[in-house]
Amino acid sequence: MAWGTSLVLGIWLGSSAALAAPLDEALKPLPEVPALDAAQVELGRRLFNETRLSINNTLSCASCHRLDKGGADDKPFSLGFDGKPVALNTPTVFNATLNFKQFWNARVDTLEAQIEQVVISPVEMGNTWQNVVTTLAAVPEYQNAFTQAYADGVTASNVQSALATYERSLLTPNSRFDQYLLGNTDILSYDEKQGYLRFKEYGCIACHQGVNIGGNMYQKFGVMGDYFKDRGNPVEADLGRYLLTQDEEDRHVFKVPSLRNVAVTAPYFHDASAKTLEEAVAVMFKYQLGRIPTSEDKTLIVQFLKTLTGEWAGKPL
Repeated sequence: MAWGTSLVLGIWLGSSAALAAPLDEALKPLPEVPALDAAQVELGRRLFNETRLSINNTLSCASCHRLDKGGADDKPFSLGFDGKPVALNTPTVFNATLNFKQFWNARVDTLEAQIEQVVISPVEMGNTWQNVVTTLAAVPEYQNAFTQAYADGVTASNVQSALATYERSLLTPNSRFDQYLLGNTDILSYDEKQGYLRFKEYGCIACHQGVNIGGNMYQKFGVMGDYFKDRGNPVEADLGRYLLTQDEEDRHVFKVPSLRNVAVTAPYFHDASAKTLEEAVAVMFKYQLGRIPTSEDKTLIVQFLKTLTGEWAGKPL
């Protein structure tokens, strides 16, 4: 953990210097929303809320990725088109474009590929792309919108492109922590800054790193203890990337989730087992770090995590 001599000294001395934003900070603020084709974004927004993407016209992307619920779902497991729960907790769609791969098991590289799989998933939308294209092409409003956005009109590739383009607009800038990183060091309280120092000191930042504070690497769930044995009731979804690779080293390995907006995306983990942020932090200490923090340190880290909540459409999430 390369903090630099002055920062380490500041921590030990409890000096205010340790609480200022370092010039060479490991975490970076969210980037600006990229320049996107306005017609494609608007079409994607409509498709994101379109229930006709599901086989029985009951489920849209927005049904599970609730933008008023942190871009995720407040249920442990979202319900598929047939009303049955899916196997994994729904991750947030906000800032998903910044993840290096998509899905808990990181099985695809792009948002387009993620969308392609969700629509045909037998437990999510249960549809076929041929049926999606036929259905949308029969709607005059969609015919016009696709013609304006894409030269070749309604195609499966263009549906996926429009949805992915809209999702790339779903960034949540201007969290208090981002403002801190940009130089407004007074925006965080003393305790929140101490929480950030503990976050680094204990090693949380080893996995929750980069601009998305996660989402850019794999990690085993249970590095320092057998989480699944202790939890009990193992299910296939717990196997993570092993289901894809059949490599024993990938058993219980998942994409590290982003911590941005984590305070508003409960419940936590792929199995939705942690109902509160406090519970999630305790599990991480035990099974990922193998360390026993003080109650004060856990509280400080939770306070820091709450500074990661950003804004969407000009309002805090």
